[in-house]
Amino acid sequence: PRPGTGRGLPKTLSNADVEAIFAAIQARIDRVPPDPRDLRLLALIELLYGSGLRASELVSLPRGAVQPDKPYLILRGKGGKERLVPLSDRARAAVAAWREHVDPARPWLFPSGKGHLSRIRLYQMVREIAGLAGIPPDRISPHVLRHAFATHLLEGGADLRALQAMLG
Repeated sequence: PRPGTGRGLPKTLSNADVEAIFAAIQARIDRVPPDPRDLRLLALIELLYGSGLRASELVSLPRGAVQPDKPYLILRGKGGKERLVPLSDRARAAVAAWREHVDPARPWLFPSGKGHLSRIRLYQMVREIAGLAGIPPDRISPHVLRHAFATHLLEGGADLRALQAMLG
């Protein structure tokens, strides 16, 4: 039997890269007149990086999933398993600002057309803002932000088992 090829380490971002992404989003939000799509982008990135959600979990969040008084989110992930996901104050504030622009009749937090935002469109948005932040687009994706969430928590001393439970 031949030896298998080793799996490389997952791609991740430095703290400086993440700060550059948030600075690029903030620069867009500060434009006059403001564009609600920039608020949507901030909410998406805050939830991706701040909670480690999978792209499919994020785009399909129901409109009322994030509640301003709860620092967590209960969602059903892969395999139909429920898990508790922590939400930062920044993420809850970003979602609250974005939700003001979402039609109350729509069932999704991130609506698009007749359904919700697609994973492909999320991928495109993440790469676009990364380009504006000076990060090569081939180094980033929604999943890379998930890896950055996990890596930065571990570097900060988080418990591995707790992190595994958060990520599902």
